[in-house]
Amino acid sequence: MTVHTMATPRPAPAPATTARRTLMSLLPRVEERLHTFLSGEYERWHGLDPRSSVPVDAIADLVGAGGKRMRPAFCLSGYLAAGGDPEDGRVIPVAAALELLHACALIHDDVMDESAVRRGSPTVHTSQAALHRERGWQGTAERFGENVAILAGDLALVYSDEIMAEVEPAVAAEWHLLRSELIIGQYMDVAASVEFEPDPETSRWIAIAKSGRYTIHRPLVLGAAVAGRADAAPAFEEYGAALGEAFQLRDDLLDAFGDSEVTGKPSGLDFEQHKMTLLMALAIQRNAHIRELVPAQLRGADHLRRLLIETGVRDDVEKHIDGLVERACRAIAEAPLEPEWREELAAMAHEVAYRSA
Repeated sequence: MTVHTMATPRPAPAPATTARRTLMSLLPRVEERLHTFLSGEYERWHGLDPRSSVPVDAIADLVGAGGKRMRPAFCLSGYLAAGGDPEDGRVIPVAAALELLHACALIHDDVMDESAVRRGSPTVHTSQAALHRERGWQGTAERFGENVAILAGDLALVYSDEIMAEVEPAVAAEWHLLRSELIIGQYMDVAASVEFEPDPETSRWIAIAKSGRYTIHRPLVLGAAVAGRADAAPAFEEYGAALGEAFQLRDDLLDAFGDSEVTGKPSGLDFEQHKMTLLMALAIQRNAHIRELVPAQLRGADHLRRLLIETGVRDDVEKHIDGLVERACRAIAEAPLEPEWREELAAMAHEVAYRSA
């Protein structure tokens, strides 16, 4: 396997120690809530019929495999930065629901992208298709695997809503908007991949809608809403829009140039799936020959990576990420928050934008 080394990430500012410690003290409570909820669901359904717990198992395996927990972290940060009491547990279910929504998105995304690996393990549809073949069941193994994955993803969505039913209406309204943005953004991503027209502005909007808002902006606002601080929403929106775009651009670069052993998923999937990412849109505008290399076979993918470097697109995207991080940090520097949380969110911006996985 060819390893396409990423540029060395820029050093992040030193985190605000007190704020980070408080945040880290709450994350285990989110993990406990997820574990307790999913264990209860497993016992409930497995007791009726062992087969009926398969979708629950699929969700639990994905959640238990780790991940960055970025959405819960930003939700908790929004709550704490807005003055929320760390001893008050009202924000915990919101953070847990975000992780279950993320599980739904990942399981469905893997089906749409025909991805075989997620977090270093077989994806739900891949593992279920393998089980079908192993046991010699009727029908098509691939279709069975996809059916199970769709149902498991739907169940994760149902579970996220069940947990969110505990919150007050003001928080629920933001939650509904977050979910619809995610799904519409995913649809636009699918549509843009088949149309395959280089439109950087559309690609940028897709990146923000399907990823940035639901990863950073909305979780922050959800946390602030639990704390009763609607006035923090404008600053969080500006910060989240900029950092969300930087987050997705880093994902694009990791897909193109990252090491799959580090990222935990195959590289080059965006090429294979004709994804009209901002990286791809800029590249085609600069060199029309790039369009001919998609869908990319192995040799075409390597040539495409070289062109992304030789045409300067990769460097330009890195510079654009730098500008987005600066914009996010400016937005949070002026937010009505305690100084230590402005520093902490600036540190988180660097960690998100310059991550290696």
